[in-house]
Amino acid sequence: MIDVCLLGTGGMMPMPNRYLTALMLRYNGAAILVDCGEATQIAMKKRGWSPHDIDVICITHFHADHVSGLPGMLLSMGNADRTEPVLVIGPKGVRHVVESLMVITPRLPFELRFHELLEQEESFVMDKERMPRLAVTAFHVKHNMNCYGYRFDLARIGRFDVEAAKAQGIDMRYWNRLQKGETIKAEDGRVFTPDMVLGAARKGLRLTYATDTRPTESIVRNAQDADLFICEGMYGEEDKIGKAKEHMHMTMQEAARLAKKAQPKELWLTHYSPSMMNPSAFHKEIQNIFPRTVTARDGRTLTLKFEDEEAHDEPAD
Repeated sequence: MIDVCLLGTGGMMPMPNRYLTALMLRYNGAAILVDCGEATQIAMKKRGWSPHDIDVICITHFHADHVSGLPGMLLSMGNADRTEPVLVIGPKGVRHVVESLMVITPRLPFELRFHELLEQEESFVMDKERMPRLAVTAFHVKHNMNCYGYRFDLARIGRFDVEAAKAQGIDMRYWNRLQKGETIKAEDGRVFTPDMVLGAARKGLRLTYATDTRPTESIVRNAQDADLFICEGMYGEEDKIGKAKEHMHMTMQEAARLAKKAQPKELWLTHYSPSMMNPSAFHKEIQNIFPRTVTARDGRTLTLKFEDEEAHDEPAD
């Protein structure tokens, strides 16, 4: 399962009751942070989640409302006794941007490692120990600067076949390791592989995140059949479509039409304009386009579980 928290839902500038857009995922004791605008630390503290566990930081683009909170966040991670390396993924130039921001911070007790996105679409398999079976895909979107969306896929292995394990004489002490995907060489020289005891792979989990962009086919493709699709809805009024096009953003209606094509289980809207005081005022209109839409608020949390389990949705306070 994956815990998901939309820490903030604001665009451009933090508001008294709305923090800047940031997303945090927790899985297997590790965490991924997507974007880190001003006030992300406060939003995280309100949710009760720790910065210590952040293994990966994904940056969509380098506008201030998405990166200005990084120096403080990295310091908080160090103050929380973080010593393991942290991977930072972002568009070309991410090392330069982050290191420039770090001029105002003292030396960190952990190493920052960088991966610059150079292709239209790139995929990464996360650390097998910290985040087994989790893959991240960055895909290019259409903003007024180089910008990426992110897709997170958690694969699910097949069921363990106890009878097959017994029939092949595989000692029970090896079962757990085989279920985790290890190949075992027994003391008698025999080799046991996971495919000897595991059934066919089962449906996993998918979460897709896209913000600061015009509608693109890359978003539809990567949000296809997602368990959760989080997308910007900068403007709610249809007559602001001209402004959305001018500044390379998206209206709520456009986001809902993308969801209608991709058919995720649920759409969360985010990255609202500071001028939009009440996003939920557009809720019914947007649901007429895509019924499974949520006009998300700061702190909205969801535990994504596999299809034979029950998902737990926890709205913000």
